[in-house]
Amino acid sequence: MVRDVGGLRPTRNMSLEEIVAMFVYTLAHHEKNRTIGLTFFRSGETVSRQFNLCLLAVLKLHDLLLENPEPITDECTDDRWKYFKNCLGALDGTLIKVTPPSDQKPRYRTRKASIATNVLGVCSPNMRFIYVLPGWEGSAHDGRVLRNAISRPNGLRVPQGCYYLVDAGYRNAKGFLCPISRAKISP
Repeated sequence: MVRDVGGLRPTRNMSLEEIVAMFVYTLAHHEKNRTIGLTFFRSGETVSRQFNLCLLAVLKLHDLLLENPEPITDECTDDRWKYFKNCLGALDGTLIKVTPPSDQKPRYRTRKASIATNVLGVCSPNMRFIYVLPGWEGSAHDGRVLRNAISRPNGLRVPQGCYYLVDAGYRNAKGFLCPISRAKISP
């Protein structure tokens, strides 16, 4: 896909597989340019250039990999979703452990004292990602991350009359439906 759709090409001295391996290794292990160069026996300039070319190729896959949400219709036969007419999917935040620079560790410290980043993920009813917003510090509240996702120029959009399901960490608001707690239901 990165070759055909993204336009990434091997070089005279590097195969396409090695370029992608350097890119994935950098992202997966949060490694510095110098470390990647030592691991793959490449210069810092080569690592930087190939990382950026691979990143551009991956970004071109956006339309192919991320789908636009389709609301649930009246004709839905899926027992899990048929009661949620006009629902676009569900969203939630998750914490992923990271190793930030020492001076930034307090920002990334979670309520349970681990060091993590907060990632917002939005999925369609068929469990495909619609939107992902990584990079928030672990101490950030889910609602704050969602507000940021909505306010971005290319951020999360909710079409008129549609909504996403959210958990109790979020508030009920236009376009977002959270569960009602038992304490609010009177007998």
